[in-house]
Amino acid sequence: MKVFVLKPIVLLLIVSLIYTCKTDKGKGVADKNDSSEITKPNVVFFIADDMYPWMFNNIPQGQSEDGKPLNLTPSLDRLAKEGVWLENMKVVSPVCTPSRYNVLTGNYASRATNEAFIGFTEKNDGQTVIQWNSYIVPGQPTMGTYFQDLGYKTGFVGKNHIIESLSQVGDGGEKPELDADPTDPKVKEGLEYRYIELQKDIKRSGFDYADKLYHNNPNWLGIRALAYQNMDWIAEGGVEFIDKYSNEPFMLYIASTLPHAPLKPELSWKADRRITPRGILDKAPTVLPQPPVESLKKRIQEAGYQGKNRENLLWLDDAVGALFKKLEVEGVLDNTIVVFFNDHGQDYKGTLYEGGVNSQAFIWKKGGFKAGNVLEAPVSNVDFLPTLLDFAGDKTNLDKFDGKSFKPALEAKAYQGRTSFYHELGYARAVVKDGFKYYAVRYPKWATEFTFEQRKDTLQKYTAFRESFGEHAISNDPNAPYGQLEMVPGGGGAEHNAYVNHPNFSSPDQLYDLKNDPKEQNNLIDNPKYSEILEELKNELNDYTKSLPGKFNL
Repeated sequence: MKVFVLKPIVLLLIVSLIYTCKTDKGKGVADKNDSSEITKPNVVFFIADDMYPWMFNNIPQGQSEDGKPLNLTPSLDRLAKEGVWLENMKVVSPVCTPSRYNVLTGNYASRATNEAFIGFTEKNDGQTVIQWNSYIVPGQPTMGTYFQDLGYKTGFVGKNHIIESLSQVGDGGEKPELDADPTDPKVKEGLEYRYIELQKDIKRSGFDYADKLYHNNPNWLGIRALAYQNMDWIAEGGVEFIDKYSNEPFMLYIASTLPHAPLKPELSWKADRRITPRGILDKAPTVLPQPPVESLKKRIQEAGYQGKNRENLLWLDDAVGALFKKLEVEGVLDNTIVVFFNDHGQDYKGTLYEGGVNSQAFIWKKGGFKAGNVLEAPVSNVDFLPTLLDFAGDKTNLDKFDGKSFKPALEAKAYQGRTSFYHELGYARAVVKDGFKYYAVRYPKWATEFTFEQRKDTLQKYTAFRESFGEHAISNDPNAPYGQLEMVPGGGGAEHNAYVNHPNFSSPDQLYDLKNDPKEQNNLIDNPKYSEILEELKNELNDYTKSLPGKFNL
């Protein structure tokens, strides 16, 4: 029997080849725009829905008087310890759809081109009105498109509420009745039709993978029997995507429906994990701690936490933990950037007050960033896309956005960041600069001249729309001032908290000294002491609005 002995040089080559194969998993290739070798990082962008400041243990609002955390959130705590907290993080438009538009396009939502948005602009005398109407048209460049162009596999999981999917309406896709039975064969057929059409539209928007999707919030899907949260199902989609594409560069956009309503235990953390917007599954997902209800309840009790929504918050945190675990199992965690972003402020959601535009975000990578654990540089949510593309080595698209890459700031390099924040929502616009905010609210002339009967008709139609989804009326007074987000007497549901609690809500012009009046209680608009500051801020806001589609008269 012959014994073959490998020569040293051959053995060295084999060992080298084995090492390369093991370490190249998910590593990426050199950027086509750069002759130098650039390792492309994988990207996981996790966007949460309607979180409050008290849900973050790393800031005072999330701590008790003696400094103890209020929440059981080990994954978010890990992001705080190992990643970077964006201390001066703001969103442009604080409701679901435009905030997602900002993130996925890197641009202001007033640049939307979907037909409904353009038509509403015309109806409002040429003034863009940013609500839940600024949809991305399939085929329009998105985060997915830009990363695909860089050789990435891209995924979209969870809550949509941003990619327009008109093909869901039509033959086989009519909106189901609120009390429809999801086990009825005809209803099941309609659900499946709409789901597949949604997948197609998201894939046309730059995503190779689109699954475990909520087209809207659970309680706005159209069938009461499916209006349940299912974080297990969403997490399963994220894990499946990583499993499928871990051998090549990938970008995953994953959006939770939590902690947005519904939050009653039986509709959220205590719910049947087989219930999904696609229908009722034969088998529940098992990617999160099992058994799901018992596990959440037990861990919360053992940790000694009390208060509503603690289980839902842990459920959300478990999903983040499942992604970390899968990245580690697949050997790609060390080459992945993770962003965790709350879609907007919740205290004054639906308005441009600080409780709406102030948001929360972490950015994480193995070993951290040179900036340390806190980044004080101003960051807007339109800045995420150019920043992540910058890390991926994109050299051709960074100047195409309203957003600006803050990669240099994370790397503790010289950084000329933004000198002001621009905000737009509904019939309002605002600008923040040097600690002062100018806030303007403008309605089309025809709306200000409505008769009592016209205002009454407007309110009745709005209430009927809400009731068609099982929601309740907001106001019964046709003479009540309009909302800022929705031009309805008494305001809309999203802005209700600010409408009833903010003292200057109905003032068309507002000026605040945020350093001395962070809660925006004292309107300085008529104080001559601040006339120069007011003029400067008006000019700043005018510069923003003039550079964007539509008009906004100051």
